Amino acid sequence: MHKTPQVNEVNEFIEIASDFEDPLEVIREALSNSYDANATRVDIEITQDDEGRNTLTIDDDGDGMCERDLSSFFDLGNSRKHDAIGYKGHGTKIYYKSDEIRVEAVKDGTRIESLMERPWETLNDRELPMYSVEKTETDESSGTRIEVHGFRAGRGFDPQKLTYNKIEHYIKWKTIGGSTAWYFDDDFHEMEITIELSDTIDDTRPPIKTTNRLKFGPENRDPEGEFVAERMCKCYPPRELSVTLDDGQEALIEVVGMVGGKEARNELPTYGKHSAQFGVWLAKDHIKVERYNDAIGADNEFFHFFFVANCQDIELSANREKIRNKSGNVYQAITDELDRFFTKVCQDPWYQDYIERRKLENKMQSVQSQASSLDDRRERAEEQGGLSPSNSAEVVAMLERYSANGAPESFKIADFQLNDEVNTILETENGFDNASIEVKLSDFFKDEPPLTHIDRFVCWKLGDIDALSQLERTPYMDETIRFDFSDNEIKYGEDDPRTIPILELSSKISP
Repeated sequence: MHKTPQVNEVNEFIEIASDFEDPLEVIREALSNSYDANATRVDIEITQDDEGRNTLTIDDDGDGMCERDLSSFFDLGNSRKHDAIGYKGHGTKIYYKSDEIRVEAVKDGTRIESLMERPWETLNDRELPMYSVEKTETDESSGTRIEVHGFRAGRGFDPQKLTYNKIEHYIKWKTIGGSTAWYFDDDFHEMEITIELSDTIDDTRPPIKTTNRLKFGPENRDPEGEFVAERMCKCYPPRELSVTLDDGQEALIEVVGMVGGKEARNELPTYGKHSAQFGVWLAKDHIKVERYNDAIGADNEFFHFFFVANCQDIELSANREKIRNKSGNVYQAITDELDRFFTKVCQDPWYQDYIERRKLENKMQSVQSQASSLDDRRERAEEQGGLSPSNSAEVVAMLERYSANGAPESFKIADFQLNDEVNTILETENGFDNASIEVKLSDFFKDEPPLTHIDRFVCWKLGDIDALSQLERTPYMDETIRFDFSDNEIKYGEDDPRTIPILELSSKISP
């Protein structure tokens, strides 16, 4: 007896749709689908009404859809793609996390209109949603228009999270809109991209208008000037690397990139911090997926590099965010070849000169910065007529100077913890005192810390006398407090008040 394993279709749809959490992934999927349909123009509009209900509209001039294509759009695992990213048909399932999906498409003189109502609600009711199909003849040009109403991936199109600037960077960094295919003979075609947000989402700038080309900045191998390393940049031309896999098949790796300083890297449309964005990116369909910075080696800082290594033989997770065949021979062969390639890049005489120049300039800038800081400190010292402590550690130094120059009472620092409220233990002629050493006495009381364990205060100056006097008008930690500035002491408590002496060093030490 033989049995065929069964698949819970509803669970599969829910799980795959749930893999897509970032609402920006909708834009990524839309751009890829339009490009695959040979579109030369794609317009994406995201609107949100006053009640927070959103609508996503994707309109392109691509090949359109026939009924078979429409089935691939809605079905799971029924894509008509082959080795491209979306061959499993997972990507369009992100649209299922919505209240309604409308599709209007024209292809070969036939217009198709389709509607799927309550897809996400239906799936969560443990049913597969249905969609309608209506066909009519037309003389309209080919193209596709998709409307997604009430999209809810992640937090939906939250105005606080979705902005023009974020989308613009995302397009170039994480979608086909930042393709490097045009550097190679990959049957590339240019696509004009327009993204428009309603004013309720972002009204700070005009709509985004760009193409699907990622361009590296201009070379600047040997700029003139004193500090030039940050502006240095070398572009490495596109290279095709071929590796033989275990089955005898060839895998092609297309590599292109640049090395440069911070100012040169700032010319690129980065999507976050440099340390999180630069390095060696592995890509499929020339869409960056994951970094492989091990290719650069531990002795070289990866964020000077920005390379894209595209290979159609890598396999991706359902949500396109990770490479899933890292444990296989294909991935190992690809990374081994990249290791060899970047060993040569790091041995490039220009790169070695760039690194040495950068190190030298960093030292020179450090010397200049130190000289400037010393000049500022000397100028401040001259204006003050001597040392004026700016932190507790400097007050400790003044206390030791005071004790060493014939003070009526001698103090030694037995313990000092800079960030503690009771930061010092003083050794006195009568034993050990718990002390708080402050630049200004008034600073200690800003957050009303307890006085329970403090035996004395040491400060450079009393500070804001008015603020200290204000503390006397209300209970301090449920007790009365009095500042006696003539005798330099604090009386704390009502029935049997504690006396906490104050040592104000500025009045004891001459400049």
